Amino acid sequence: MRYVEPIRDKEQLEEITSYLKEDCERDYVMWMTGINIGIRISDILPLRVKDVRNESHLKIKERKTSKYKRVIITPQLKRIFKEYTKGKKDNEYLFPSRQRTKTGKQQHINRSTAYRILNDAAKAIGYRDNIGTHTMRKTFGYHYHQKFNDVGSLMTLFNHSEQSTTLRYIGIDQDLLDKNMSNMYK
Repeated sequence: MRYVEPIRDKEQLEEITSYLKEDCERDYVMWMTGINIGIRISDILPLRVKDVRNESHLKIKERKTSKYKRVIITPQLKRIFKEYTKGKKDNEYLFPSRQRTKTGKQQHINRSTAYRILNDAAKAIGYRDNIGTHTMRKTFGYHYHQKFNDVGSLMTLFNHSEQSTTLRYIGIDQDLLDKNMSNMYK
C-alpha cells in the first residue's frame, strides 16, 4: 500500500468533488462523507440509509478499534444525505455494490472499489500525488487543523494518543519539513 498525503489545495479538492458529483452520485456522497466527518473508510462503506436519515450524528462502532463513536453530521452533509436517500429503504446500504452475495443479498462496495473510484477521479482531473481511501480522512484532518488549529480534538476524533502521530498523519510535519528545507540556505 502506498503512502498518501491529504489534498491540501482547495482548488484540487473542489475539482475532485465536482468530478465525482457529475460522474456518480454514490461516489460523490462517499467522498463527501469522508472529507466532512473524518472517519475510516471501513466505517463509511457499511453505513445504511437508516444510519443517516433524519439523524444529527453518526453512531458507529469503529471496526478497527471496536470503540463507539458519535460524530456530528455537518449541515452540508445532512442536505446531501436527505437528497441522496429519497426513495431508498432504511435498510439499504448507502454505498451499494452492483454485485450481490451468493444468496442474492445486496452488499456495499468494498475498499478496493472505493480506492479505484478515488484513483480514477484523481487521474481524470490530473492530480499527480498518490491518492487512496485514507486521503479522505487525512484531507478532513488537514483542513480541520488549518481552520481551527486544534490538534487535541483531532486526536480524539482519530483515536490517536500522541499529538505527533496526528500531525504526521495529516501531513503537517511534512509541510514544516518542506518549508524549513526550502529556506535552509536563504
